[in-house]
Amino acid sequence: MPLGGVRENGKNMYLVDVNDGIYVMDCGLQYPENELLGIDIVIPDYTYLKENADRIVGVFLTHGHADAIGALPYFLEEFKVPVFGSELTIELAKLNVQNDANVKDFDDFHVVDANTEIDFGDVTASFFKTTHSIPESFGVVLKTAAGSIVYTGDFKFDQTAVHGFQTDYARLAEIGKDGVLALLSDSANAENPNETATERDIYDYVSETFNYQNGRIIVASVGSNILRMQQVFNAAAKTNRKVLLTGRDIEKIVDTAMRLNKLVLPEDDLLINAEQLEKLAPEQIVIVQTGKMGEPIKALQRMANKQEKGPSIEPGDLVFITTTPSHAMETTVAKTRDMIYRAGAEVKAISDELNSSGHASKTDLQLMLNLLHPTYLIPVQGEYRLLEAHREAALEVGMDDDHIFLTAKGDQLVYDGHDMVLSGSIEVGNTMIDGIGVGDIGNIVLRDRKVLSEDGIFVAVVTIDHKKKQIISEPKITSRGFVYVKANKDLMRESADIVTKTVQDNLDNKEFDWTHLKQDVREKLNRYLFEQTRRHPVILPVIMEVDPRRKKPKGKKKKSQSEAAPKVEK
Repeated sequence: MPLGGVRENGKNMYLVDVNDGIYVMDCGLQYPENELLGIDIVIPDYTYLKENADRIVGVFLTHGHADAIGALPYFLEEFKVPVFGSELTIELAKLNVQNDANVKDFDDFHVVDANTEIDFGDVTASFFKTTHSIPESFGVVLKTAAGSIVYTGDFKFDQTAVHGFQTDYARLAEIGKDGVLALLSDSANAENPNETATERDIYDYVSETFNYQNGRIIVASVGSNILRMQQVFNAAAKTNRKVLLTGRDIEKIVDTAMRLNKLVLPEDDLLINAEQLEKLAPEQIVIVQTGKMGEPIKALQRMANKQEKGPSIEPGDLVFITTTPSHAMETTVAKTRDMIYRAGAEVKAISDELNSSGHASKTDLQLMLNLLHPTYLIPVQGEYRLLEAHREAALEVGMDDDHIFLTAKGDQLVYDGHDMVLSGSIEVGNTMIDGIGVGDIGNIVLRDRKVLSEDGIFVAVVTIDHKKKQIISEPKITSRGFVYVKANKDLMRESADIVTKTVQDNLDNKEFDWTHLKQDVREKLNRYLFEQTRRHPVILPVIMEVDPRRKKPKGKKKKSQSEAAPKVEK
């Protein structure tokens, strides 16, 4: 059952339930789309797991990117279960967990490799090497009596991959010979019918770009793309440049990778700090920008607008985008390019000239199917059109259509010993993280934020004496993000008259009710403002009542009614 990662980008989490033991495959996050205003990240909905917490066996991580490990701190707050992964994956997971005060002491991590087998009784877990943009990327095999369930994680096939990134083809053939019941396979690049550029080709392109640029080079990359970091370091050393890393997140990742010998500096003095940057000529400088949480595009916007704390984009710079943004980010990337050119710099992207990706192309997916020969295929990791493209690729190699399942979040696929069927579905939503708030932002809050961003807010403040049935002070009207007040005096005056009449009508009513009063003000204003502007701002009526219990101080002038101390109706 997928809790994320299907019909969407990122947030990978898949549950395999064998004889009442739940095996969790990956625990990733998703960066929000533009309409999720103010949301930092989105993680899977753990409601089903909370109801079955005693059955969770452990979490099996395939690699160290945010779409596989990013939600782990939030998961471990709820479930203290073992976490399995390669050495680098576990170290990067620990970095994530250490930043969360609630789980920084968690230590039930277990390092595995391609030779590891873990016997859970009715299930044996093992792992196989895959090629991705980060070292020690693994696929997971859960061997059961009915056959193996295989989860590929992120992968591609690259015959030129260097040590630490190579796929174990012989191991894949062995897994296929043993019998694969179901294959959960990466679909993120399934629409791509062409061969993906090899990493050797990409390095040559990076090196050539560095060689022919005379000014500073600002490299935009995902922070945990260790392979791209190595290529940038090698190209910088080859062209006599020094590298500045911006941000503590990328520094921690690079330090961790270097400590584990997964990333090697070609020169001891290659990395510099901000003070050393000032002493170098432009043609000697490379600035690596990865952004907060590994998202470089928005960080480039801040650099172009000179809003970033570190270096800004200057005339003569080359901004080199070495990441391949998702289709959902195309508009944002186009706007970012425009901002960079306005700042006087040039833009170059690997994806403009090379078919680069860390994910399997159509032919790679078909090769995986031919190596493993699964009985059932469950495309994962991608929007619906990508899952559909994966299905079509599988049909071309001879798979039966009724053995391929395009699932949605919460779908439950059950194997009864003879057939696998869709047996039902549970409701699975998203958990949104806003600052320190986890899951406390729902659809209503997001709707209000959308309205505020589009139509603004309209506030009406009025003070009344409920017992005397009088309005003590005339309504005060204010607006933010709705209309320019000075240019719309008639609108504001008429709105104040509407509030006065509505409040007085409610005061004169024998069945006076605070809730009804505020709702009545809101509805009358909403109708009038829409008639005048064709917009629906958030209307906030603030009704205050004078406090008759407050005693007047002795020996002082009696206050007028308008100066009486009000109490706010909440």
